[in-house]
Amino acid sequence: MANFLHLAGACAAGVLLSGCAVTPAPISGPGYPGAGPPLPRPDSPRIAPRFVPGAPPLQCVPFAREVSGIGIFGDANTWWRKAEGAYPRSRTPSVGGVVVIRTYDNNSRGHVAVVTQILSDRLILVDHANWHGRQEVAVNVPVRDVSEQNDWSLVNVWWLDTNAWGAKDYLVDGFIHSR
Repeated sequence: MANFLHLAGACAAGVLLSGCAVTPAPISGPGYPGAGPPLPRPDSPRIAPRFVPGAPPLQCVPFAREVSGIGIFGDANTWWRKAEGAYPRSRTPSVGGVVVIRTYDNNSRGHVAVVTQILSDRLILVDHANWHGRQEVAVNVPVRDVSEQNDWSLVNVWWLDTNAWGAKDYLVDGFIHSR
């Protein structure tokens, strides 16, 4: 798995490797910037969000743990609590940190993703696994802060299947940072 994740990270970083479809493109598509406050477009081209072809099937937790180096085990909805006292936590994204998202309002399910770039105070890119429920790995996926307080408590995630912002906003516990 480590070799694959290294390869996925290299693809995300824009390194041209065989098997990596690297296509610089600005954020665009139906729904951008969509509902909510206007978001700035990045000034320079970046690698388009995409699924990683040939990636082994993965869940979000082992993917995030391997890529970030944050050694938390258990379901994604337990990561925020388990990080307390073990890893720095905040409401501010950092490259290499993990965003902890609630996928249901009652916190019975969750999702974790690794922050790979900060494009603005309200727009980041993440790499993650199984967001679409097919154990797929996706890289360079935009996530935007849609909270009224600009505090990353509510986010919207780019949906690769439709090449548009997702139809639902998600509560966020916060960001776990590596030591």
